[in-house]
Amino acid sequence: QVQLVESGGGSVQVGGSLRLSCAASGDTYGRYYMAWFRQAPGKERERVAGINTRGTIAVYADSVKGRFTISRDNARSTLYLQMNSLKPEDTAMYYCAASDDYYGTDAGRYNYWGHGTQVTVSS
Repeated sequence: QVQLVESGGGSVQVGGSLRLSCAASGDTYGRYYMAWFRQAPGKERERVAGINTRGTIAVYADSVKGRFTISRDNARSTLYLQMNSLKPEDTAMYYCAASDDYYGTDAGRYNYWGHGTQVTVSS
């Protein structure tokens, strides 16, 4: 099993930046495929970005392409999400998730979740 703890959320103005972190503990972090999801009130949980075990392949939702960057440091057991040019529609609770074999959009395929960190973008 792996435990995940997100940090780095906060309140920013439109156009600002934030860097989220997700610290993993418990199991060998490098064996897991990882992703960032977000969920706004009244909306379904959406995969923002995913990354393979070695950090060589990253995939993004169309809504964040060119603005967000997912990365991982396996030596530090940490996942990151750099968010630039933030928009009000990026406001949500952000979660990191781990899977044994998947980094796609289906939240049900992920085995482990953090508790989330809130991101609020105001105009």
